[in-house]
Amino acid sequence: MKINLKSLGLETVRGEESLVERILDMPLDQEEYQQLKSIGTYIGVTDQFKDVTETFQVPEGETPAGFKRELVLEKDGVIRADLVRDISYDKNGILRPTRVLFSADSANPYEVAPISPLLSNLTCNPGIIYDLFLNNPKANVGNVYKNRDEVMAEIGKILGPGCDISVELNNPFEEDFNKILEEAEKFKEMFSKYRVVIKVPHTGAVTPQNVGQLLTGSKKLDKRFDQTETEHALRGHNLALKLHEHGYRVNFTLMFEPFQTLMALQARPYFINTFLRHRLVQSQTILNYLHMYDASGDSAVLEQLRDYFISCDYYTEADKGISLEEVLRFGRDLITYRHFEDSQGSDGLDGMRHNLRVLKNCNMKDTRLIVCSMEGPYNYPDIDKLLAEPEFQDMNHKVVITAEPQYLARFTSTNQVISYQRRFMNAAKGQS
Repeated sequence: MKINLKSLGLETVRGEESLVERILDMPLDQEEYQQLKSIGTYIGVTDQFKDVTETFQVPEGETPAGFKRELVLEKDGVIRADLVRDISYDKNGILRPTRVLFSADSANPYEVAPISPLLSNLTCNPGIIYDLFLNNPKANVGNVYKNRDEVMAEIGKILGPGCDISVELNNPFEEDFNKILEEAEKFKEMFSKYRVVIKVPHTGAVTPQNVGQLLTGSKKLDKRFDQTETEHALRGHNLALKLHEHGYRVNFTLMFEPFQTLMALQARPYFINTFLRHRLVQSQTILNYLHMYDASGDSAVLEQLRDYFISCDYYTEADKGISLEEVLRFGRDLITYRHFEDSQGSDGLDGMRHNLRVLKNCNMKDTRLIVCSMEGPYNYPDIDKLLAEPEFQDMNHKVVITAEPQYLARFTSTNQVISYQRRFMNAAKGQS
């Protein structure tokens, strides 16, 4: 038997008739129906319900994508429908087709448009906005878009209400929090409080005082990544907490190692991240050097590995004299920690496995894991397989897969698609 809100036969709060019409098809189970039938007096909507429909100019008879329908019972027996932000939902309170959600890493309106109906989130940072689009004549054809606000506003229109938009601050090292808040407010005004998510990065050894080193000269920091000061290493965490206190959802980003996760969750983020690409490539390169050294015993290989560590910011230029024994030990420790020679990490997904296990046991019920920074023919297929493993099937609803639209698009095709299309199109040729 199908039961919905309309089945209760209750009167509508005066003046809210057209709004209530949007949710009368909301399904109820038998127990809910019996409870509400015995205590309900009227059906209405919450102030937030009204605000959401006004904000997004939702067509009559519908509720927007990106919102879960909930019921609130007031003390006078009025049952009010509410709209609660939840990107798992499509319009009219219908769940999206899969519990795993998809996101795009892009600030290019031309490539976002064709994938937009499939997205529940978009992430971008200054590199994506400026380097890959605004300042790239091949992408920003004709220089149509002049600045960040223009292009982000256009993307907001393309994506619609069901898609969160994670935007990164231009300068997370700004010491005046009011200026950071002002930038966040601009994004909130652009996308609405319901869609905006502020990306806050881990800062590590980078501080407001030394960040300038990354912009001039060799663009290298004079500190190793692990030579941190408590105040500065936790700058991102505290910034995330402040923004959370001001009502913002936070995407806590630049998470490359599993050991970052538990402390990151103390900042109450809406999203945490697992970055794959560079860590996987670096692990493969380090292992290759170790194999070369094990086979040859040639110290020149370790010198090359030391140079590689400097190029990837494990070491600084000042570490050129570090002993080769230490280089060897560090390389082996990294490979061991990353499980790069066993089933937990040979695919580069040990961090993702770890983070899903941590999320499963944390108290942040709304926090999701964004799996990002992918490349090559196997990264996405390996993720797809991992999510089908019995251990992680009940965590699929916590996962958002994000990549450049072109990368995701490549996994819609196989060689047989071409073969079958050849057959079908030739069979139908000339037929009306």
